[in-house]
Amino acid sequence: MTRIRVRIAVLALVLVCTGLVAAPALAAQGQFTTFEAPSELLNGGDGSRIQALGELHALGVDSIRMTMFWQNVAPGADSRRAPRFVATDPAAYSWGAYGQLADEVHARGMRLLVTVTGPVPRWATASGKDHLTNPSPADYKAFMTAVGRRFGADTYTFSVWNEPNLSKFLAPQFARGGRAVSPGLYRRLFFAGYDGLRAAGVTAPVLAGETAPVGNAITVAPLRFLRGVLCLNASYRPSARCARLPAAGWATHPYMRPVFPTAPPPGPEDVTIGGLGRLNRALDRAAAAGMVARRLPIYATEFGVQSFPNLVAGVSLAHQADYRSVAEFLAYGNPRVVSFSQYLLTDAAPVPGPALGRYVYQMGLYLFKHHIAKPAYAAFRLPLVVRRHGGSVALWGLVRPARASHSVGSVTVSYADGGANRWHPLLHASFGSSGYWTARSTYRSGRHWRVSWTSPSGATYTGPATAAYAF
Repeated sequence: MTRIRVRIAVLALVLVCTGLVAAPALAAQGQFTTFEAPSELLNGGDGSRIQALGELHALGVDSIRMTMFWQNVAPGADSRRAPRFVATDPAAYSWGAYGQLADEVHARGMRLLVTVTGPVPRWATASGKDHLTNPSPADYKAFMTAVGRRFGADTYTFSVWNEPNLSKFLAPQFARGGRAVSPGLYRRLFFAGYDGLRAAGVTAPVLAGETAPVGNAITVAPLRFLRGVLCLNASYRPSARCARLPAAGWATHPYMRPVFPTAPPPGPEDVTIGGLGRLNRALDRAAAAGMVARRLPIYATEFGVQSFPNLVAGVSLAHQADYRSVAEFLAYGNPRVVSFSQYLLTDAAPVPGPALGRYVYQMGLYLFKHHIAKPAYAAFRLPLVVRRHGGSVALWGLVRPARASHSVGSVTVSYADGGANRWHPLLHASFGSSGYWTARSTYRSGRHWRVSWTSPSGATYTGPATAAYAF
């Protein structure tokens, strides 16, 4: 190396250490973004769907999750007796908005995750008394064959069931005495769904899991559920002679309570974003027992941070933006996680009843009232995390639209001190085709940071003011 090259290398090192340029990102560069917005994409009509897809595409979303409820498309879904039809024939079903959304996602070149789940037709249950109890694996296999024939060419990934450890989607969860029975039900459904897709000639990856994050008296905790599905006891040793699950990944919904994202899960068998490493270890132990593939990928297929006016689980609008970015940073730092998700574009409408329970699904990027963008909207486009380490801060960010288009560029990071709204440029950080960037700077009490990016079209976008957190 010549003397000039040595001086350049030393100067570059000094600039990185002083925070004047960005340090390179080191973690999971390939993590993609999945978005689920049923109100706009499935329930709002053609105009709503087309507009929302365009908006999500501009925000940098590269994958859409579509949750398909079996009872919504099946003939005679409310009948105890199955009608006469060929269950493997896609022409026998009313795909409606599901088919339209899949076609439009495919036309845009985006990924599609189709989660095929209960509630189910009454005739597809053992007793026909409801839409949830003991679904028939044989009927599910036939249905998944039809699903595969209709959506196989347009779908990047399939998933078997939504939150099967939750009684809202699969019953029963427990037998008398507290024995968990939903894992066994789900195992049979997974193999039936997998075989149905393969019978249709579908070779796309098939995910297992999609588990809700926390167990209780009516919900099987996700790690207990995982072990039951894989025929493992509490020590992760085989409890029965079972075939290995042919899943391409394990999906999780690592929602958290209204606390900082690094907080540990409430129970030892729970998996929130702060305890995502538990799922790594559980899958590794399951792989050692021969029940799943080694290094099985993890898909965070549903996630969001509740905000006010949810009075039970909501945080402030500013904290929603910060906490969602921190949660994505935690997922990014886990090399097993290949996708991260945002659930809801717009908050759900309030439901009738007492004020304490009127607001339930407030994870959206828009407020329901007047459709006003929250700070989380801008933070979703340009996530920024500021980590305090003594007298310095480490900054991590993502230019999501650039990530989706594999373009390169730079961002400007600014700061404001003492609650003032006067922003001063601090540093410029370059990013490659991954869209991720990192930098370092000095910590100041009361300081806030924000990031700006000018797109190739000339539009400038600015994220919300972001606080520093020590974690």
